[in-house]
Amino acid sequence: MTAWLFDLGNTRLKCAPLGADGRPGPVCALPHREDDVAAALGETLPQARIDTAYLASVAHPALRMAVLQALTARCRRISLARTQAGFARDGFGRVRIAYADPRKFGVDRFLALLGAHAQQRGAALICGVGTALTLDLIDEQGLHHGGLIAPSPTLMREALHARAPQLPEDGGDTLDFAADTEDALASGANGAALALIERSLERAQARLGQRPRLLLHGGGSEALAPWLPASTQEPALVLEGLAIWAGIETPA
Repeated sequence: MTAWLFDLGNTRLKCAPLGADGRPGPVCALPHREDDVAAALGETLPQARIDTAYLASVAHPALRMAVLQALTARCRRISLARTQAGFARDGFGRVRIAYADPRKFGVDRFLALLGAHAQQRGAALICGVGTALTLDLIDEQGLHHGGLIAPSPTLMREALHARAPQLPEDGGDTLDFAADTEDALASGANGAALALIERSLERAQARLGQRPRLLLHGGGSEALAPWLPASTQEPALVLEGLAIWAGIETPA
């Protein structure tokens, strides 16, 4: 049986084959638009037909529908991942989210918790850097202590440019004190994100009595990683969690 994993965000579609070992294979990341997603998938998927597609989506409903239509032409079955209040699996343990209403907790954040807990390396602060910057704390027992949502550095720059077009939405270097506008914008946006991450690490350590691992994922994480030397890049963390979810899910 051929199965593929799909992680649909607001700016990129990540996909990977589901291996026989239950883990994602090589990951492809595609920038997407509603009118070209079918063509992009056609160039990426090696098989003309696949048995099962597992999809996690936080994108706009219209984009999600475009991806579903493209997958329908190729897949016998499609299964949409959903956030669950608790998740347990033999050999995995149990993850419990802090949100009283699971529908309000993004499925990408939920799957990232599964991926982090499966590593069995203790508590983790998970930082996703995409359109938004998200932070979620999970302890060694799989208990989610809640999280934070803020604009990512990219979104900060885009918002400033939208209100003040003379301010460029990209470019510049991150410095302690900048001497031109591009560097000042890059330094301010990245510095705001870094300050929130560092404060969250401090508060997490105070809560747990130990400093958690810092895991970074998302398209904007590479720009922050050099300033967070103790962090670990986990670019496929959501797909890792989706593979775990797929292991006990029955497609409909």
